[in-house]
Amino acid sequence: MRKSKAQVVQDLFLHDKPAKLLIKVKEGKGEKYASVLAKEVDCTYSHCIRILKDLEKMGFVVFDKKGRTKKIKITKQGEDLAFALENVVRIIERLE
Repeated sequence: MRKSKAQVVQDLFLHDKPAKLLIKVKEGKGEKYASVLAKEVDCTYSHCIRILKDLEKMGFVVFDKKGRTKKIKITKQGEDLAFALENVVRIIERLE
């Protein structure tokens, strides 16, 4: 049985790394390298790329490849979601 897109997004963002990755891409004025993102969210490069590919499939980020360099850019939809996730993080932090 296939999951709905909403269910896939919910499953994805209930995890720590995907949410942090999307927020970090947004913070980088919409353009960052995967290796830099991996260091910022404390995960391996391969795990970071796997998550970013999932985000790309859902339309939240796009890869901009020029020669050997690959930058990650956030889409408008991704930016909206990143802002919402930041708000959720702020609310959770206030609970402590």
